[in-house]
Amino acid sequence: MLTRRQFIKTSALATLGAMLPVASFARPRIDVPYPIGMGTWITFNVGRHPALLEARQAVLAAFLDAGGQLIDSSPMYGSSEAVLGHCLKQLDARDQVYCATKTWTSSAEDALHQRDMSLHLWGRPRIDLLQVHNLQGWQQHLPRYRAWQAEGLVGSIGVTTSHARRHDDLDQILRSQSMDYLQLSYNLANESAHNILALAQDKGIKVIANRPFAGGHLFDTVRNQPLPDEARNLGCQCWSHVFLRYVLSHPAISHAIPATRQVPHMIENMSALNTPLPDQQGRRALKQLWTHFA
Repeated sequence: MLTRRQFIKTSALATLGAMLPVASFARPRIDVPYPIGMGTWITFNVGRHPALLEARQAVLAAFLDAGGQLIDSSPMYGSSEAVLGHCLKQLDARDQVYCATKTWTSSAEDALHQRDMSLHLWGRPRIDLLQVHNLQGWQQHLPRYRAWQAEGLVGSIGVTTSHARRHDDLDQILRSQSMDYLQLSYNLANESAHNILALAQDKGIKVIANRPFAGGHLFDTVRNQPLPDEARNLGCQCWSHVFLRYVLSHPAISHAIPATRQVPHMIENMSALNTPLPDQQGRRALKQLWTHFA
């Protein structure tokens, strides 16, 4: 008899036809999650709508079955954390994920409330990675995060931004503060974080790349264009592979967190690492390929 999770996955995959294969990945230690994670901004903000909850549960099941672990969310993302908690409970998968969330406030009291609410919504005893969302209140939050680390309520800590205009602030923070992770925007159309990435690498801070598809802009740019042979020669089977493999092959980047509403897209994303990542020469080739279309 199929479990509910198996039924959801089987039903979703049955509609795909000839899709890319789902790789079978050995699960690393949970504190070293698989490089391709999952973002939840907009995509998991679906409230209590039954059909949408079922659809997000199928996306999450595909993510987990392909070896995914790191899931990134925030109190800023509407109902996303509540939806995640519901889906994780339905899939009996709370212990399979690397919980990365944030506080989004300048108030120390509100940050404590948001931390406890995230623990409740995810159904987890601790947050694996707690981040200061968009640097808001970082001066007061980072010392508190370290205290929560000592209490065992938080594993790793970091800061995030999606705005290039905050890179000067990031430079100051990275030079003056200790942390485990930095999250910022990085993709083929936006490499403005070059200096920040070099600094993070020098300080041994792991970097999570958000918006690896530039909010869909990269797909819009190459819409209806066949995948060139040059990309296939570099291990890419589709355009999402081009975009993800370029991001993840940067030596400073440890993870990318694309977001999707669709199981086929999740399967494509998670299969991007079926072959070794390109070296520096391969990265230059992918950049040149993108420049041709851009």
